[in-house]
Amino acid sequence: MTKTDKPRVLIVGGGLAGLFLGGLLERSGVPYTIFERAASVKPVGSGMIIGPALIPTFQQLGIYEDLLAIGQRMDHCVYYKESMEPYKPTDVSLVHEFTGYYNYIVSRPDLYEVLLKLVPASKIQFGKRVLNIVEEDDKVTVHTSDNGIHEGDIIVGADGAYSAVRQRLYEQLKAKGELPESDQEDLPFSTTCLVGQTEVLDPEEFPIVKEQYCQFLAMLGKDKPYTWTVMSTASGKMSWYVVCHLTKTTSKTAMEQRFRNNDNAEWGAYPAQVMCEETRGFPIPLEKGKKHTLGDLFDRTPKELISKVMLEEKVFKTWYSGRTVLIGDACHKLNPAGALGAVTAMHDALALANLLYAMPTGTKQDITKVFDEYQKERLPVVMEAFNYSQGISKVLGRGIFGAIYLYIMTHMPTWLWRIVLSNSVKFRPQVGFLEAIEVMGSIKPAVSLSEQKARSVYEMRSQDTAASI
Repeated sequence: MTKTDKPRVLIVGGGLAGLFLGGLLERSGVPYTIFERAASVKPVGSGMIIGPALIPTFQQLGIYEDLLAIGQRMDHCVYYKESMEPYKPTDVSLVHEFTGYYNYIVSRPDLYEVLLKLVPASKIQFGKRVLNIVEEDDKVTVHTSDNGIHEGDIIVGADGAYSAVRQRLYEQLKAKGELPESDQEDLPFSTTCLVGQTEVLDPEEFPIVKEQYCQFLAMLGKDKPYTWTVMSTASGKMSWYVVCHLTKTTSKTAMEQRFRNNDNAEWGAYPAQVMCEETRGFPIPLEKGKKHTLGDLFDRTPKELISKVMLEEKVFKTWYSGRTVLIGDACHKLNPAGALGAVTAMHDALALANLLYAMPTGTKQDITKVFDEYQKERLPVVMEAFNYSQGISKVLGRGIFGAIYLYIMTHMPTWLWRIVLSNSVKFRPQVGFLEAIEVMGSIKPAVSLSEQKARSVYEMRSQDTAASI
């Protein structure tokens, strides 16, 4: 595909997946624009794990050192009973033996700032809410709230669990009788979550922030439907989140409340404050011999940076149609208990970018082929991550299945844990159109067909360039 044949990509949503896709397209030479409905980025969110699944790609993009600067290495995570009695610590340091990399805890706002560096300011437009999408045989047109009209060849819905792009796409397919019944159902959820990150803490008052490695501590409520997690960060702050496990009745009530309040998954300041009051007395093991509660962290977290959100769980069947394709939460929403939501979203972006780079022509036929290959590659991996995340969620949600799962997790022999952990790091794709990073560790990564396809085209073009010099 020549430079003039490259499709123009309109990315709706400037979250982690949208930014990552933009950064990849920037390096591949595919023209794009990102439209983000928010006027500015709100620095909310808790900590997240970035590890071997993404680090090779970060190296290729030149942001690995940025990751190390904002990340704190995590070797263990510890589950506690509400009485503060710990279960056997979970050792995740073995990932270094398997892959050559460690896991790092980073704050979501800090990671966003790192990814934002990949995209020139002129290519991301804030305050651009998409009102309508019109698709024709040879182009797609996006109408935004500022009366703007933007034309392209492909539209990517990277706008989250309540994606406006998906909604409009599904409305069209439903009118034609082409939308699967399961895709017409509401997003289910059985948990709500309170998230936040403190200001920089005084290390004399909170010695935990002086630890060299991340302290990842998860508490399981005994007679209450809550689990809560705290983790130290490289910046001297504590990230935290509190999960409420709902009954069916409560879940229905919560959903009704959500639709009364606004049109996204965040509920606003008042519900968040109510949940803070409900949970501020919950104990946390920050320092041996000294009592601490979640309230100690709530009081040191700016109120505007505390959010209450729903934790939806669903994998949609329809990921694309025509010139429209979905990535990340727009087509699969994972429970964050498995810590795989951001990883799967960014892997979506990577697979799509690799395939767009290798696309022979910009015809609608080739666009459809790319979208089909993208979903066929990503769906099995996403389903594996979805099922794993549901399993971890059951541990946290307790019940009989959770109790069994927790017992297995905390009594697993080392040889079996090695197998489980090695399986979790097998998918480590790279950017096929940038210089490859040497594979390290004892576990070879799974084959990524999109990476192979992009790598083949990249090498052929490199040879042609060398021959012409």
